[in-house]
Amino acid sequence: MQKTSKTKRAELYKDRNTQAFLGKFLSGEISELKPVYDPKLGYRYPIVEPIVGDAANVEDFLNRLCEAGILERRLYDKIIYCPKCGSANISVHYCCPYCKSFNIQKSSLVEHVKCGYMDIEENFRKGNKFICPKCHKELEKLDVDYRRAGTWCVCKDCSKSFDIPVTAHFCRDCHANSAFEDAVIKDVYGYSLKEEIREEAAVGWVIIEPMSEFLRESGFEVESRAFLKGKSGANHMFDIVAYKGDVKRKVTVIDLAISTEDAVPEQPVIALFAKIFDVSPDSAYLIAIPEMSENGKKMAGLYNIKVVEAKSQKDAIKALEDKLLEKD
Repeated sequence: MQKTSKTKRAELYKDRNTQAFLGKFLSGEISELKPVYDPKLGYRYPIVEPIVGDAANVEDFLNRLCEAGILERRLYDKIIYCPKCGSANISVHYCCPYCKSFNIQKSSLVEHVKCGYMDIEENFRKGNKFICPKCHKELEKLDVDYRRAGTWCVCKDCSKSFDIPVTAHFCRDCHANSAFEDAVIKDVYGYSLKEEIREEAAVGWVIIEPMSEFLRESGFEVESRAFLKGKSGANHMFDIVAYKGDVKRKVTVIDLAISTEDAVPEQPVIALFAKIFDVSPDSAYLIAIPEMSENGKKMAGLYNIKVVEAKSQKDAIKALEDKLLEKD
């Protein structure tokens, strides 16, 4: 299970949306992603919506990052939806348990400690003073002369009294009333980046875009997460495709392979070879973070794939620069 999560993380780090989102944590723009309440739509994550392109995709995106062990979540709130129309624009009504009206008045029960008389607070008030209706003594100090003994409600429609109202929900959109038993309740979460994988995430996030920028500055036309059509007619995706030259454009393809253990195994080499065998670029590079296994290096040599080992963004760019200079 642990290896599966690591594999998921390695793939997610290569995703543009993941890179853009994690960048907000790594740059300090956000320390915790908190939802924002919209009366019509319920809770939203406005900072994520432009990244994934559609508000409907946000929940799935965040769930995938949680399942891969990148984010941790905490319960932020619970939201109620109308069981009839699905609206989150719900108000809570405290109702009379006898006639179900929400036209009730809530009061505090007050007890005079000395004489034991108990009544609602309003009946003790005489102007600016607090007077016991039974013995007519003035009550001055809470928990000395008198104490609060709970709450008491009176229904203004049926005139009955009670201590605990029943809860009902009213949809402001379709005007339907519903009981607690029918309520559609959903958990809402706040998200934060797990501290133990912060460094791992930083390496995966910062490599592709700075490397693309370096290649542009070196005179390449660059596309990241780009597709090239092979001889078979199939489209193959590479993390970076770089073009150079006007008359005869030379094509360089680059893939990123991240290991959360000791070294990148040979599988990414095999995957890249399968793509370049069909596409036939002028050169192919595999960025291995933090390093490539010995079997992987041998296989890359056989397949004419240049391996760039790096533990940081700076190391990766410097190593790629050295490889490009060797080629020139």
